[in-house]
Amino acid sequence: MIVLHHLNNSRSQRILWLLEELGAPYEIKFYQRDAVTNLAPPELKAAHPLGKSPVITDGDIVIAESGAIVDYIIRKHGQGRLAPAAGTKEHEAYLEWLHSAEGSAMLPLMINLYVMRLGEAGAPLKDRIDSEIDNHLGYIEAALAGHDYILAEGFTGADVQLSFVGEVARAFGKLGSFPNIAAWVARLHERPAFKASLDKGGAYNLA
Repeated sequence: MIVLHHLNNSRSQRILWLLEELGAPYEIKFYQRDAVTNLAPPELKAAHPLGKSPVITDGDIVIAESGAIVDYIIRKHGQGRLAPAAGTKEHEAYLEWLHSAEGSAMLPLMINLYVMRLGEAGAPLKDRIDSEIDNHLGYIEAALAGHDYILAEGFTGADVQLSFVGEVARAFGKLGSFPNIAAWVARLHERPAFKASLDKGGAYNLA
């Protein structure tokens, strides 16, 4: 059975959500951030050497990267759900979104988070960071035009994986020019499985 090593207020919330969407059997092992540093506790290193979340274990299999976890869970428990058929053009688009979420789109948002903490010292970087954020959000905004989810075929694991980008952008007040993304995030948060994941995983400040 899959064990989700779940850190509060972290990307592991979307893995819990995915498990709920699929009705897959799982257990949760809870971890709490340090109240002062906001860092993950050292106990997470027992699950994976990086000591970060999300991590899943499934027997002797250990997976730590969100995109790899989403891919694994859907292949094992999807039974044809939440991903287009392998070998199709739609599947290739699905894979692009699955990996671009953390590989590209989250980078300028994370840099923005760290630079904000520098105050005036980070001001010279602001325009470049904002430009990169707008570039990636614009790409997502265009992809959502005319349909409810990131792929025209409907809701998939790519929406789950990419959701964190929309949530963080919204938390930073970046969605004023991106109404498709704002509506998409709101739509995702209305899904019953998302609400169930909050009940089971605890408070999630980006929700």
